[in-house]
Amino acid sequence: MKKSAIRIATLALCAMAVASGPLLLSKAYAAGSETPSSPPPDKKKKDKSSSIDDPKFLAAYRTAYTSIYDRGDYTTAIQQLKALNREDVADVANLIGYSYRKLGNYQASKQYYEQALADDPNHVRTWQYYGLWQLEQGNREQAKYHLDKVAQLAGTNSAEYRSLADALEKQPGTGLVY
Repeated sequence: MKKSAIRIATLALCAMAVASGPLLLSKAYAAGSETPSSPPPDKKKKDKSSSIDDPKFLAAYRTAYTSIYDRGDYTTAIQQLKALNREDVADVANLIGYSYRKLGNYQASKQYYEQALADDPNHVRTWQYYGLWQLEQGNREQAKYHLDKVAQLAGTNSAEYRSLADALEKQPGTGLVY
């Protein structure tokens, strides 16, 4: 029930953000969601054929998002996200990294997390997911660094902070995968 309520609230928020215009959209989804955030102003690519504001791009992104979070189909999601040809968008690179991590391909996952942070150094969801990656690799100190970065960017009450903090509270070596 709680998960359904969160999804309904998220969908309502998405609808309000889309209706409110691109400026609100870029601020509301900076932490990551089923709608990608705009790249930082100095990173926008003028020569790309699909803008993140393009309805076709958004629909394809949401399809990949659903493949990941609703179906757990990470292989399909990677294909869908790469087909967007927008790995320069932090949300896209982050979800590719997340999918590779869930498949156990940690090297590819790391590459995409770092690409997402190169595109947007303040991308909260990437800091969270990369912190979980660090934890899975046994790098607790690095995971704590990522937690501090999430706290700085989104605060200690954010879902991203709580997720990573909760993971760090678990005993090392338990083999947990996040």
